[in-house]
Amino acid sequence: MRAANALIERRLLHGEEPLELLWCAQTVDAKRTPLVFVHGAHVGAWCWEEHFLSWFASRGFPVYAVSLRGHGSSGGRERLNRFGLADYARDLAGVVASIGRPPVLIGHSMGGMVVQKYLGTAAEGDCAAAVFACPVPSFGLLPSTFTLAWTRPALFAGIQSLAAGGSASPQVLAEAMFAGPMEQARLAGIHRRMQPESRRALMDMSGWGLPQMWTLQRPPMLCLGAQRDLLIPASSVQASARMLGAEYRELQGLGHAVMLETRWEAAARPILEWLEEKNF
Repeated sequence: MRAANALIERRLLHGEEPLELLWCAQTVDAKRTPLVFVHGAHVGAWCWEEHFLSWFASRGFPVYAVSLRGHGSSGGRERLNRFGLADYARDLAGVVASIGRPPVLIGHSMGGMVVQKYLGTAAEGDCAAAVFACPVPSFGLLPSTFTLAWTRPALFAGIQSLAAGGSASPQVLAEAMFAGPMEQARLAGIHRRMQPESRRALMDMSGWGLPQMWTLQRPPMLCLGAQRDLLIPASSVQASARMLGAEYRELQGLGHAVMLETRWEAAARPILEWLEEKNF
């Protein structure tokens, strides 16, 4: 089933917090395996809407993207700093349960860590497969943080300001997230939609709440590192892939925010190829 001009819709999924869920009604009953996209820090489900959701829907996949509690149009924004990775993993569990059949989970950056946290509590068979795009490594953020502080101190200072609840300039955003120049109006639009991240979640990713690797379900997994990612170097993603027992592929010429890059399709196609290799 193909949806040539797939229409992405919004609804609220009710649970511990009302969750914004983007989905495509045209492909909801398609036979291919559902895809659930999980965003990273400082953004919401909107980061998948511009390109990835309609692109994969047009190839016959039921597609969903959730805004974790405190993000996007989900509930809990005023209590954001109370939420940790375990809370986000419960949000993801609610989404998976609402779909009614095991999906492929696709997590970017912090979203990759949320997927790992979910796999630590999921029952066997709940998840068909997992794709980690530029994920926070299984061993946490500290090595990448120290590397960034040493090699790019000005960028590190800008990122730390954002993590502390402040704001980063569009210039810091561009350097941190993208491989090359971006049209200024589009960059400004992305910058306006950025939001604070939970300090508790950031602490969890630094070591306080990492997933326990021996408890993880191990469906087929793919890790994607981006060659020009300054935040999560490809070498860290490759090391994480070894810990997870996942396949590893590297995205040439892309920065951290692969789904928003000008060349976003260079990230989407390797995911599609892997899904088709695995007959999802």
